Amino acid sequence: MHLLLIEDNPDLVENLCEFLESTGHTVDIAYNGITGLGFAIENSYDVIILDLMLPGLDGLEVCAWLRREGRDTPVLMLTARDTLHNKLEGFASGADDYLVKPFALPELGARVGALARRARREITQQRLIVADLQYDPDTLRVERAGRRIELAPIPLKILALLMRRSPGVVRREEIEREIWGDDPPDSDTLRAHLHALRTAIDRGFESTLLHTIRGMGYRIAGPNGQ
Repeated sequence: MHLLLIEDNPDLVENLCEFLESTGHTVDIAYNGITGLGFAIENSYDVIILDLMLPGLDGLEVCAWLRREGRDTPVLMLTARDTLHNKLEGFASGADDYLVKPFALPELGARVGALARRARREITQQRLIVADLQYDPDTLRVERAGRRIELAPIPLKILALLMRRSPGVVRREEIEREIWGDDPPDSDTLRAHLHALRTAIDRGFESTLLHTIRGMGYRIAGPNGQ
C-alpha cells in the first residue's frame, strides 16, 4: 500500500517507517501539517496516518480540510490525548480511526490494513469493475486502464446492465426491455449501439471485454472469463 505519514517526531517517524516498509508498504513522510496537506492533495494514498499535534496546521485542521474538499482517503489519527472529548473531536473532523500513543506497532499495522480493506469494499460497491474497466454510476465516468471513455446515453445504459450482470450473459430481449421498455426499435438500432460500445471500450486494448454469445446475447468479461 501507499501510505502518507504526517508526524513531527523524528524518532517515531523512523520507527513507523521501518515497521511499515518492512511489511511491504511505501511511505511518504511529512513533518508538518502544511506539507502533509500538500502531499494529500497532490497524491493518491491508501491510508493517511496523521498526528494530532503538528506545526503549521494541526491534525484536526488537516483532516477537516480534506473532508471539506471531498477527499475520502481513510485517516488514522495518532495522539497522546486519550479523553473521550479528544476522540470525539478527531472523529468529528473526519478521522476514520483513532490510536492513542504509546501504541504497539502491530496494532497500528492491523488498523491501517483494516481501513484500507474497508475503503476498497466501499469503492467496489460504488463502482462497477470488470477487469481494467470501471464505471462510476454517480459521476457517469467510464475508464479503462486509466483512460477516460466517453459514451452516449444508450451505450452507457447497456454498459451498466452488462457490467452489473458480469460475467453472465444478458439476452438481447432483456437489453431491449431495459433500454426501451415494451416498445423496442428495430434490431439494427441495438446492433448499432452495441457496435459503438464495443468500439469505445475495446478498440486499442489488448484484450476484448464485450463478447457476443451467438444465439443468446452479450456479456462483458475479462480475459479469464471473470
